[in-house]
Amino acid sequence: MAADHTKRMRGDLVIAAVLLVAGVALIGLSLREIGSQSQEQPTSREQMAQATHPTQPSPEPQKTAPPAESKPGGDRPTTPAPEPARPDADAQKSGAQPVLPPAPAEKTAPPIKQK
Repeated sequence: MAADHTKRMRGDLVIAAVLLVAGVALIGLSLREIGSQSQEQPTSREQMAQATHPTQPSPEPQKTAPPAESKPGGDRPTTPAPEPARPDADAQKSGAQPVLPPAPAEKTAPPIKQK
C-alpha cells in the first residue's frame, strides 16, 4: 500500500515539474518577445500621434415647413384602421375570425378562507 502511494506521489510530482518548466519557458519567451519589440519600435511615450484632416463644414440644413399644429380632441389618422383583436359576438356569428388565439385558461385555486 505504501508503494502504491509512493508511485502516485511520484507521478503527481512529475506532472507538477513538467507544468512548472512549461510555465517558466512561456514566461521567458514572452519576455524575449517584449524585449525585441521595444528595440524595433519606440516606446508608447515616444510615438507620435497621427492627426486627421480637418473636417469640411456641413452645409446648412434646408428650411422646411413646421409640423402641423395638433388640435385637442382631434382625429388621429391611421392607415389601415385599427381593428379589435377579438370581434364582438355579433361579428363572430357572421363569420369574423379572432386575430389572436384564445387565451389559456387561468389556474384557479380554492378560495382563501377568512380568519
